[in-house]
Amino acid sequence: METALETQSIETLIDEHVKRQKDYFRAGHTRSIEERVNQLQTLKELIKANEKEILNALKKDLNKSETEAYLTEIGILFEEIRFALKHIHQWTKPKKVKTARTHIGSKSYQVSEPYGVSLIISPWNYPFQLAIAPLIGAIAAGNTAIIKPSELTPNVSSIIARMINENFHPGYMYVIEGGIETNQQLLKQPFDYIFFTGSVPVGKIVMEAAGKQLIPVTLELGGKSPCIVHKDADIALAAKRIAFGKLTNAGQTCVAPDYLFVHEDIKESFINEYTSIVKKFYGDQPLEDEKYGRIVNSKHFKRVESYLNDGHILFGGRTNEAILKIEPTLMEPESLEVPVMQEEIFGPILPILTYQNIQEVIDTTSQYPKPLALYLFTKDSTIEDQVVENISYGGGCINDTIMHLASPYLPFGGVGESGIGSYHGEDSFHTFSHHKSILKQTNKMDLPFRYPNAKNSLAIIKRLMK
Repeated sequence: METALETQSIETLIDEHVKRQKDYFRAGHTRSIEERVNQLQTLKELIKANEKEILNALKKDLNKSETEAYLTEIGILFEEIRFALKHIHQWTKPKKVKTARTHIGSKSYQVSEPYGVSLIISPWNYPFQLAIAPLIGAIAAGNTAIIKPSELTPNVSSIIARMINENFHPGYMYVIEGGIETNQQLLKQPFDYIFFTGSVPVGKIVMEAAGKQLIPVTLELGGKSPCIVHKDADIALAAKRIAFGKLTNAGQTCVAPDYLFVHEDIKESFINEYTSIVKKFYGDQPLEDEKYGRIVNSKHFKRVESYLNDGHILFGGRTNEAILKIEPTLMEPESLEVPVMQEEIFGPILPILTYQNIQEVIDTTSQYPKPLALYLFTKDSTIEDQVVENISYGGGCINDTIMHLASPYLPFGGVGESGIGSYHGEDSFHTFSHHKSILKQTNKMDLPFRYPNAKNSLAIIKRLMK
């Protein structure tokens, strides 16, 4: 914990950098489309140049394998930057819109303008990707940015700070490291936009702080994302894709399947397939497999480990606190009231429930806050329609897991307690932009009916507006 002197120093540092970015933005340095393109290209080259160091940092902080780390932390960013560079000139063009009949002679259009100085607070589970992905949108839209990485992944935080602070003008973008006190000081500042990724409780704190200054926010949170396996599903493929989505980053993924609904007719078959695929992924001793990730720290390890007491373990369940690893685990919860069924797990434990009728699933999921994701495995379009139309959630997949978040063509975000706003691809640009509406009126004529001295104005207005 920072001392009072350190807190004062942090406060001064933050004040200086926010003021510097306010001045830099007002000077117009970020407005040029060419400058935005240059900054995005520089960012891309920096990621390439530091790829090995980034992968090493992810290995140290979360024991991520090189393949997993590249796929989920680096490759996805290259795609986001490529997409932004390809479309930025189109996104930034004024958008013509139709004009109402009551505005004859005028033209209407929208202009996208940056908010100004943005704050990006990123989490520890995908510490590189979730710091840089929103930054891409902030740059594309013409904002400056202060980035606050998670202190729980210090190696990644350090490399982000070095990459950004040594290669970009501090008035454009700057990384400030630190703990809770640093976040608290940042949230007192008059930012023009706040982008937060993290837990629901902290998201509420961020929103409360932003509300005091009427700062617009995007909150990317989480929740209990259900996964449904209907009786007609390809069981082997479903088990494989669910295991991939659940066990990537040892389950520490905001859109990981959090609990399973499996049709009772295929329960045993699914358990056998899931058990088999986990062994193919990580062997008979997954705790010893270097490809298998670890829990971020002891506090979170103990939290996840405690869920093992909430039901009957069907597969897995072994732990090793010395290396912060918990086996991939299938379990039957004692009830819907136990912690493993009430809290977001954020670990490799997967509770399994059964159902006979899809309406049971709809009714049960409706008891929970709206989740960030939902996954359904079925070949039945009627079942698909029932689930999509009757359950509210941020986004998801049919016959797959987590892959929707990797497409720049799909907005990613939550609803209700799982988040506010969305990003990725064009949505990242729109998230960090204010869309200014402009009506350009003609001087060649002046319709008299709107003025108080016009004759029969009400009759004319009624004809035009019906």
